[in-house]
Amino acid sequence: MIYNYCFSPKLIRYLLILFFISIAYAAFSDSKTNDLFDDLKLELNKKKVYDHQKEVRIQNLKHTLTNIPLYNFKDQFNLCSKLYDEYKSYQYDSAYVYSAKLQELSLAMHDKPKEDFSKIQIGFILLSSGMFKETFDSMHGINVRNLNDSIKMEYFSILTRAYYDLASYDNDRHYAVNYKEQANKYIDSAIALSRPGSYDNVYLIGFKKFRNGNYDAAIVDFNNLLNQHKLTAHQYAIVTSTLANVYLNTPQKDKCIELLIKATISDIKSSTKETVALFWLAELLYKEGDIKNAYTALQNALADADFYGARQRKVQIGTLLPIVASEKLAFIEREENRFIIFLSLITLLAILVIVTLVILFKQLRKLKAKEKIIDDKNIQLEKINEKLLEGTKIKEDYIGYFFNVISGYILQLERIKRSVDTKLAIKKYDDIQIMADKINIKKERDTLFYTFDHVFIKIFPNFIEEFNSLFNKDDQIWPKEHEVLTTDLRIFALMRMGISDNETVANILEYSEKTIYVYKMRIKARALVHGDSFDHRIMAIKAVDITGKP
Repeated sequence: MIYNYCFSPKLIRYLLILFFISIAYAAFSDSKTNDLFDDLKLELNKKKVYDHQKEVRIQNLKHTLTNIPLYNFKDQFNLCSKLYDEYKSYQYDSAYVYSAKLQELSLAMHDKPKEDFSKIQIGFILLSSGMFKETFDSMHGINVRNLNDSIKMEYFSILTRAYYDLASYDNDRHYAVNYKEQANKYIDSAIALSRPGSYDNVYLIGFKKFRNGNYDAAIVDFNNLLNQHKLTAHQYAIVTSTLANVYLNTPQKDKCIELLIKATISDIKSSTKETVALFWLAELLYKEGDIKNAYTALQNALADADFYGARQRKVQIGTLLPIVASEKLAFIEREENRFIIFLSLITLLAILVIVTLVILFKQLRKLKAKEKIIDDKNIQLEKINEKLLEGTKIKEDYIGYFFNVISGYILQLERIKRSVDTKLAIKKYDDIQIMADKINIKKERDTLFYTFDHVFIKIFPNFIEEFNSLFNKDDQIWPKEHEVLTTDLRIFALMRMGISDNETVANILEYSEKTIYVYKMRIKARALVHGDSFDHRIMAIKAVDITGKP
C-alpha cells in the first residue's frame, strides 16, 4: 500500500523552527547558579594547595618556637600568639592548645593584661565552635580597663557576636529581646573604640544596622567596605557573607548566591574552616531548588566543620544533609525522565524531518524503501531502550553509593565518640562532655536503616513478595506491622544493591562477619532453589520502571 503525504512549506518551516528551538534549549538549560559554581568548583579542587601553604607557615612558626629558650617567656608568647592566629579559624583543637599556652606564659610572667588577652582568644574559638556557656565563662573576670583599645574592641566584638547569636538561636519574645539589647550595648562599646573610617569601624556600624533591621543603610556600609577598602581574603569573606545575609531580608535576594559563592572562594583561599558562608549557600541553594549544587556545598561544609571541630555547625549540617541527599535522588530521577522525554521529542522531530525530506525530494518510495524506514525506526527505539536500561543502572549504583556514604558517616561518628571518651578519661569535661552526651549512635543508625528501607522499597516495590516466592509458606519472612524490612530481608536487599561482601554487610548492619555468613547460609538452606541459582534469582528482582509500574 502506498501513502501520499503532502506537507505545506509553512508547516515545514514550523517544524524546523521547533527542532532548532529544542536543540537550543538543551544547550542552555543550565541555570545561572551552575555557571557561578564553575569558579567555586575550581577553587574547591585547589583546597589542598591552599591548606598546604598554611601548614608550611605553621610548621615554620613551630620550628622557630622550638629554638626559643625556655626562660624567654616574652618571645614564646609572641610566637604562640602567631600560631594561635594561624589556627583560630583553621582548627579548633590546635588553636585551643596555643591559647592555653598563652595563658600559661602570661601566668609565668605575672602579666594580668596578657592573661586577660589569652582568655579573650579562648573565648573566640569557643564561640566559633558553638560553645556559648564556655565562651561566657572564659570572658568572665577580665579587667577590661587594663587592656589596650584594640584588645578591648576584640573583647566587646566577641560578646556582641555571642549575644546576637543567642538572640538568633532563641528567636523568641522573651530571652531574645534581652540578648539583643546586650549585644547592642557591647557593639556600641566596640564602635567607640574603633578608629573612624577603619574596616572594624565601618563593619561594626553596618552590622549593628543589619541586626536591628536597618537593611538599606547596612547595605550602603558593606558596599562601601567592598569598594573603598583594601580587604584581606578573610575580611572579604566576612563582608560578602554578611551582605548576602542582609540582602536575604530585602527584595534583592537574587544577589545572595553570588555573594556567598564569592565569600566561600575567599574562605578557601585563606584556608578558613570556621565559616558559615558555605552552609548558608547550601541552605539557599536548597530553598531555590538547586539540589545538585546544594549537596556539593553541604558535603564540603561538613568536611570543613569536621576539620575545624565546629560542633554547632555539624549539628546544623547533619540535620539538612539527609534531606538534601534524598532530594538529590529524586532530582536525578526527574532529570532522567526529562531526558527521556526530550530525547523522544528530538527523535520524533528527526523522524518527521526525515519523512518530510523523503516525501518532498524522493517522491513515493517503493515498499522496500518504506520497510527500511521502519527498520531505522526500530533501531532508534532499541537505542532508547538501551538508554533506559543505562539510566536504571545509574539509579541503582547511586543508591548503593549513597547508603555506603551514610554508613561511613555513622562509623565516623563512632570514632568521634571513642575520641571523646578518651578525652573524658583525662578529665577534659568542660570541653567535651556536652558534645559527647549528644552523640546517639543508635539513633543515627536507626535513621540510616529507616532511610535505606524506604528508599529501597520505593525502587524495588515487589522485593519482599518476590523474595518470599523463593520459599515455602512456612519459611517465608514478612516484616512486622511497624517494620519495613527485617534484618534478614535487609541483608539480601544489600545484595540486590550490589553489596554482597560479608565484611561490608557486617560493617553496615553492625554484626560480625561470621554472623552475616550464618544468616545467609541459614536462609539459603530453606530456599526452594539452592547455590548460585538463589543469588541469581535475588539479582533478577526488577526495579520500578520509568512509567512508575513495577
